[in-house]
Amino acid sequence: MGNPFVHVELGTNDVPKAKSFYQGLFDWKLEDMPMPDTTYTIIKVGEGTGGGMLKWPMPGLPAMWVPYILVSDVKAATAKAKSLGGKIMRDITEVPNMGSFSIIADPTGAIFGMWQAKM
Repeated sequence: MGNPFVHVELGTNDVPKAKSFYQGLFDWKLEDMPMPDTTYTIIKVGEGTGGGMLKWPMPGLPAMWVPYILVSDVKAATAKAKSLGGKIMRDITEVPNMGSFSIIADPTGAIFGMWQAKM
């Protein structure tokens, strides 16, 4: 099946509070990974789709979970989403040595990400 959900990310303005809640609720392993402008917390769930959490880099958005969908060409998929009425919330961004992503709001306002893994 094409275009599976491959990652789920929590964007929040209070990462320590979110980490405490989810570690208490679930049996997740959380690993902090320093980034140039922030710390990204990797969520390892064992089986199934893992994820991450970070302090929102996009001001004005409430805390929310964002699912990422695998695409073979994030540039083309982002352009197609826009042509179908999607709003680009975060344009194509490279994650060094891993891949690239964009974040879109669909015409109903639902937020999702598209992920292209580095070849």
